[in-house]
Amino acid sequence: MSNAVFEFPLNEKVRTYLRLEQLFKQLKQGLDAKEDWQRINFFETLFTLLDLLERLDIRNDMLKDIEIHEKNLVHWSQHPNIDNEALQGTLQRILRLRDELKNAKRVGSALKDDKFLASIRQRFSIPGGTCSFDLPNLHYWLKQPDDNIHKDIQRWCGEFELFEQAIGITLSFLRERGRFTELTATNGFFQGVADDKNELIRVYSQTDKGYYPVLSGNKYRYALRFMWFTPDPNGSAQVDTDVTFQLASC
Repeated sequence: MSNAVFEFPLNEKVRTYLRLEQLFKQLKQGLDAKEDWQRINFFETLFTLLDLLERLDIRNDMLKDIEIHEKNLVHWSQHPNIDNEALQGTLQRILRLRDELKNAKRVGSALKDDKFLASIRQRFSIPGGTCSFDLPNLHYWLKQPDDNIHKDIQRWCGEFELFEQAIGITLSFLRERGRFTELTATNGFFQGVADDKNELIRVYSQTDKGYYPVLSGNKYRYALRFMWFTPDPNGSAQVDTDVTFQLASC
């Protein structure tokens, strides 16, 4: 049986966190890139990430979330059965992230001053705009020794390390808030009510039955529908039989 977890954010902040998490993962793949096309894909992800971060100021949201995590850890430390050594280690990591975030510059700001990145960035918005006749300086860089290329990629990735850690620990705390419960979607439909603390709905569903979940709604109420991946040309795209799945409200 094949299964997957589908995540659906209930507010814009968590939606942004999830997008950034995915982009950070894609960016790190550039450290293992060997082929030219893989390294060009690295730049596409890098510039997408910068475009997103330039439209947002996520530091304040992350600081608020980290302060909440700190208060929760202090509260949990009073529990008699808690693993105090593990808790203290997490708390120290939280405090370090909080202090570093308070003193950090706007994420990605240092990359704006990188002359090489600035010289190639605009062409990446043009379909097929990374040919050698468009960006000869990029193709010169691609032909440098692997060690030099790896050092550059490592330096550029390092600019996001602090924010990547902060988002990683915030999403980890968020996901751990919910426990999966088995439910049934009648005729492929399930309606749920979220409480004030819910920010993320996680659906654990089979991926070998030909259907997948989609969610619509807000932080108060949501509707979950299971849709056929390959709809019947003469029928509905929505599953019309009962579907058993697991759901966690985080």
